[in-house]
Amino acid sequence: MRYSRTPRSRRVCAALAALGVFAAPVGAGTAFAAEPPVPAPVVAGAVPASESDFPELTPAVAARLDRAVQDVMKEAGVPGVSVALSAPGKGTYIRSFGVADKATGQAMNPGLYMRIGSETKTFTVTAVLELVDRGKVALDDPISKYVDGVPNGDRITLRNLASMRSGLFNYSADEGFYKALTSDPYRPFTPQELLAYSFKHPVSFQPGAEFDYCNTNLILLGLVVEKAGGMPLHEFVQKNVIEPAGLRHTVFPTDAAFPSPHAHGYTVQTASGKLEDSTDWNPSWGWAAGAMISDLQDMRSWARTVATGTLLTPKTQAERLKTYPSGIPGAGYGLGIFDIQGWIGHNGSLPGYESLTLYLPESQATLVVLLNTDVLHDNTEPSTLFGQAITRIVTPDHVFDIPVTAPPPSPKG
Repeated sequence: MRYSRTPRSRRVCAALAALGVFAAPVGAGTAFAAEPPVPAPVVAGAVPASESDFPELTPAVAARLDRAVQDVMKEAGVPGVSVALSAPGKGTYIRSFGVADKATGQAMNPGLYMRIGSETKTFTVTAVLELVDRGKVALDDPISKYVDGVPNGDRITLRNLASMRSGLFNYSADEGFYKALTSDPYRPFTPQELLAYSFKHPVSFQPGAEFDYCNTNLILLGLVVEKAGGMPLHEFVQKNVIEPAGLRHTVFPTDAAFPSPHAHGYTVQTASGKLEDSTDWNPSWGWAAGAMISDLQDMRSWARTVATGTLLTPKTQAERLKTYPSGIPGAGYGLGIFDIQGWIGHNGSLPGYESLTLYLPESQATLVVLLNTDVLHDNTEPSTLFGQAITRIVTPDHVFDIPVTAPPPSPKG
């Protein structure tokens, strides 16, 4: 996620990069009309890859992709990046470029652990939806049923939280939070501390009236999982999401521990305004909204799992894929998942790291990008630049694009 000291950080989904958010920055006061949800493409009925326009990943196409990725790296000043692109019957493209550690010159490689920021949201919401399938919670339950003291809590539903339409203040936009985090990025935060930063502010709008990407929503959903699931969030996600999905290199950390081997991350989102190595900063401030760690292979698998709903009933997966307008042409947000020009998934941004994990139903294609910086280029997330460059080559009718609509707030406020 991105630090902000003022409500200007009400950016549409990072706008969905704050911790992973999904969209380019949107200025304060941006409102999205209350409209009925628009169903996303039906994954179960996807067109067989042989009938899609997705190209065969030949050496010639791979060479074009190499050039495109390297061009973005040079333009945006990205130290290192790993990319995986594949579709049934079309081949697989996996590449790493640049360095994982600027100090030693260690090369980036596909097997390194990376922080995935707001892609954590897809895991937390999956846990909530599994509890829906078990009859433990209902999407239209008010959050007050599970957590006391939430402003407007008797009216805000779990569905409002998961679809970013709660109206709650984003704790990461609070002045006190910004100062606490940037003065000591190694300190731990509890969920209750994070909520306190949010709850001292009035609600921004009534539930369901607008779309506003907000990390507070996911902290609350994490507490719902703990109460209804009967165990700490990290344990529930490990037992009921990570393991059933067959992910072997995905971790929900409870501290700053980082499995090895991992890439070093680089950010300028600090009080100093200088480029710093953020590898060992404590991600607890992101918790259910952005604390997780994974690698390229696991995220390739997760892209399909999330988009096709293999851990959920068809009915619940259909609810997840109903997208609400986001105010961005060709982009909608469902329950912890977006649909941008047909690509279904999420992105993530945490100091020093960014990620993008996508699935295109009509060709059953997956695209994953992991990189070790979150420094914006011309007010755009570098993960978006990679996604755009790659999809322009392989799916020109479905270009992943989050247009910049306003400059983000300064890291110093």
